[in-house]
Amino acid sequence: MSLHQLPPRKPVFDVDRRYVRYRELDARGYVQFDFAIGDPELAVELTLPLRAYQEFCRTQAVTYLTREQAEDIDFEKSKWRFGAPGQQD
Repeated sequence: MSLHQLPPRKPVFDVDRRYVRYRELDARGYVQFDFAIGDPELAVELTLPLRAYQEFCRTQAVTYLTREQAEDIDFEKSKWRFGAPGQQD
């Protein structure tokens, strides 16, 4: 990309799109997950009992992120966190 070229545009922020990234089901039966509205890169971490998590996902009509999508998000975040893509510490 030349200096005068604009970066590719991101899709329009859609408040009707809901995303869930499943993290873990702990020993007490609580699901840890990330929830995002409009952009899966801007998420909050939540924890709910399994049945409440299932109902939450149904009610919100979520799109579940694949492992590959989650890895892509982590890779992009590493650029900001560490100053270079994929860099650790």
